[in-house]
Amino acid sequence: MSGKKLKIGLLGVGHLGKIHLKLLLEMDQHFEIVGFYDPNDTTSIHVETTFNVKRFENHLDLIQQSDCISIISPTPSHFELAKDVLENGKHVFIEKPITETSEQAKILIELAEINNLKIQIGHVERFNPAFIAAKPLVNNPMFFEIHRMAMYNKRGTDVSVILDLMIHDIDLVLNLVKSELIDIQATGVGVVSSTPDMASVRLTFENGCVANLTSSRVSMQNMRKIRVFQENRYITVDLMSHSVDEIVLAKSELNNEKLIQLNDELYFGIKKPHILKTNAISEELKEFHAAILFNNEIQVSAHDAFNAIELAEKIIQKMNENNLVPVIR
Repeated sequence: MSGKKLKIGLLGVGHLGKIHLKLLLEMDQHFEIVGFYDPNDTTSIHVETTFNVKRFENHLDLIQQSDCISIISPTPSHFELAKDVLENGKHVFIEKPITETSEQAKILIELAEINNLKIQIGHVERFNPAFIAAKPLVNNPMFFEIHRMAMYNKRGTDVSVILDLMIHDIDLVLNLVKSELIDIQATGVGVVSSTPDMASVRLTFENGCVANLTSSRVSMQNMRKIRVFQENRYITVDLMSHSVDEIVLAKSELNNEKLIQLNDELYFGIKKPHILKTNAISEELKEFHAAILFNNEIQVSAHDAFNAIELAEKIIQKMNENNLVPVIR
C-alpha cells in the first residue's frame, strides 16, 4: 500500500535527472511531480516540452511548493541546494555523493536532525538486485576484489574518480565489513582530466579483512564486479548483468547444481541464488516515499553517506601525498 502521493520537485534534469524523471512519472501512486529546476536552458526546454513537466525559474519556488525534493545536479551544487531544501522544512533525496566534503555532509545531517527531516542518499548499488541477493551470503568477509570500470564520459569529471565511481564501492564495503579501518593505500592518476581518472585502493580492517578497489573512467569497456572471499566459500557478483555465483567448498555428497572436484574428498559446489529483478532507482525512491510517510528507517542514510565521503577524502589525501599528476594533457 503506497499511502498518499507526495509532491516532489527535481533539482537537475541532466542525464541521470531525466532517468529519475521518467521513473517518477511511472510511480504516480507514490509521487506527483510539481516540476523541475535546471539552470541549463537547452536541457530545460527539451525536458519541459518532451515530458510536459513544469519548469521553475527559481529553485526556492519549487522547494516551497513541494513536500520533498530530489537533487540530481552535479556534485559541487549538492550542498547549497540541499541546505536550501532542509532550511525550508522539506525532505530531500540526494544523488551520491552526498556532498563534496564530509564537513558539508555534517552540516546537512545536523539541519535534518534539528528539523526532523529525512535525507536519503542515492547509493543505488545497495538496491541492485544482485547485491541484495548476495548480501545474505556474506558472513565475516576476509577479502574483496572490486572492479568498477567505465568508458570515458565528460559528465562526472568535475570530481575525481573516487567521488564519481569508487564512492559506490566504498559504501558497499563499509556496509558489509563490521570492523574498524586501520590502513589505506592508494594510487591514482589523471589521464584526461585534472583530477584522478584511474585509482587503485587497498583498505585494511582491524579484523584482518582487506578490500582491493579499482576504478577507472577511461576504460575500453564498462564493468562492475565484486568478488568476496570468506571461509570455505567465495561469492562473485556482477552488478551490471545482475548475476551472482556462490562457490562453496563442499563434501562430495553435497547435492549442488554443479560440482568441481578438487581431490578425492573435496569439491567446489556452485550455487546460483534467486535474484528478484527490480529497478534499483525505483526501489530507492519507493523507500524514500515510505520513510517520509511512515517514518521508516532509511537504508542508505546521511550517516552512511558521511562515512563514505569521509573515507573518500582520506583516500584522496593519500593519493595527493604521492604527488600524482596527470600523464596526458
